[in-house]
Amino acid sequence: QVHLKESGGGLVQAGGSLTLSCVVSGDSFSSLTMGWHRQPPGWQRELVAQITDTYSTVLDDSVVGRFTISRDNANNTVYLRMSSLKPEDTAVYYCAARYGWDSYAYWGQGTQVTVSS
Repeated sequence: QVHLKESGGGLVQAGGSLTLSCVVSGDSFSSLTMGWHRQPPGWQRELVAQITDTYSTVLDDSVVGRFTISRDNANNTVYLRMSSLKPEDTAVYYCAARYGWDSYAYWGQGTQVTVSS
């Protein structure tokens, strides 16, 4: 079983920065593909960034150049560094994990990010 816990959300002004962290416990972190998803108010959850077990990354077009995903296998942690934040980045951000090309099966409880204009 895999357990995920996010931290680092909060309120920030437009143009500011935040770093989200997700600590993973329970199974071999290094084997997992990790993703950050977000769900804005009234919208469906969407994948924002992903990093595989081989450190290959994918970013949604809306965050390219502003967000960076990284992982620290020694500390079972994945990060989402967010800069040049915009009000439209406001959402609940979820950390998720999957094996290989399976669907994301493990989710954290989410952390709120609010960007004020």
